[in-house]
Amino acid sequence: MTTQITTELIKELRDATSVSVMQCKKALEEAEGDMEKAKMILKNKSRDAAEKKADRNASEGIIVVANGSGKTVLLTLHCETDFVARNEEFIKIANELAMIALNDGIDAMNAKSAEIIGQIIQKIGEKIELGKVEVIEGDVIGSYVHSGKKAVVVVLAGGTAELAKDIAMHIAAMNPSYTTRNEIDADTQAKAKEIFMKELEGSDKPQEIKDKILNGKIDTFFKEQTLVDQSFIKNPDMTVGALLTQSKASINKFIKESIG
Repeated sequence: MTTQITTELIKELRDATSVSVMQCKKALEEAEGDMEKAKMILKNKSRDAAEKKADRNASEGIIVVANGSGKTVLLTLHCETDFVARNEEFIKIANELAMIALNDGIDAMNAKSAEIIGQIIQKIGEKIELGKVEVIEGDVIGSYVHSGKKAVVVVLAGGTAELAKDIAMHIAAMNPSYTTRNEIDADTQAKAKEIFMKELEGSDKPQEIKDKILNGKIDTFFKEQTLVDQSFIKNPDMTVGALLTQSKASINKFIKESIG
């Protein structure tokens, strides 16, 4: 026996699935009023919609972090346009997935992500796909997200979460490539030296002076790219390294992620 498709029935399905009223109405009509069958129809349609958009380019999106005790999840969710990246429903889905990864693990989140993302694809009409998902663990963790497009997570040994957050903010602004000079390999140093030597070709200065200029250029170049040597953005009179020493802390690692 066919159940009458009432406004209340459509609202119940919409509340359960978040898809449009028209899609809910069509699914209920196809299911002859059977609520569970209508939900299955919508899930199938969301899967079909995702497959049809698989070849489209999803270069926009949002980065979110979810913080727990001794653990932070960094998650990127991609879409096709910046307009969708700013959509409240899209942002909500990204944070929901991050919280699942934080509380239940990445495998559990992956198991649920296709259905969750499929529903919003059906609703919004763009290709949406999961990007990088990383769990960062440590005793002292701080994170900073700038406009949903750039995120940094810092893990400290010693110090405070507030200090870690300040350093994450600094990294987002200054974009260092290295934590310390020890991370700069010999090949990279040799290439930098070669570039600056060419700049000094033809100079009539004494070799001793040219060597000093060369070493100064190389030192400045790598200082600008090394976190502990950079002037701290909130207090340019102090380097990040000096701030860490003052705070009796050191950096275990930092993770950067950006979109665009």
